[in-house]
Amino acid sequence: MGSITAINQLHDTEPRWFAVNTRSKCEKMVAQMLAKKEILAYVPLVKTIRRYTRKIKHVEKPLIGCYVFVQIVREEYVRVLETENVAGFVRFSKNLIAIPNEEIQILRRIVLEQDIELDAVLGSTVSKGDPIVITAGPLIGLSGKIVEVEGKRKFKIELERLGYTLLMTIDAQFIQKTGIV
Repeated sequence: MGSITAINQLHDTEPRWFAVNTRSKCEKMVAQMLAKKEILAYVPLVKTIRRYTRKIKHVEKPLIGCYVFVQIVREEYVRVLETENVAGFVRFSKNLIAIPNEEIQILRRIVLEQDIELDAVLGSTVSKGDPIVITAGPLIGLSGKIVEVEGKRKFKIELERLGYTLLMTIDAQFIQKTGIV
């Protein structure tokens, strides 16, 4: 029986996006160190409020903990791995799969539009396991699968290529069930 070769989508000349795992709470630091190495790194940050006994503090935290996205060519792969606090590249069944630029752009839009509150009620036409696409509003083009419905208007959408789930509040009129994800 022959051995199965893992897929590696690194390219010699075309920079492609990949997800990198970092140690906990090191995402911003890793992005800064990669920038010093002239490697394009992106950490989607969301603004949040921390309430303490005597003060309220506004902080930016990563949308996805322990993830930094890098746009690299093959020769930069080892330099990324050698960066302090980098645990390794995110792999899917041992395969190093590039993340489409469109999905990085969607993450950028989610971060930019985080102030918008969409508050219509999610109808019963969408349920767990359904593949969906967002057809209007600031998150247009986002597609995935409904993993869980939480109440009438909150649900978790899994983005297949990125391998993580986002909890989002979405207007039911902005969601369309699709035949595929």
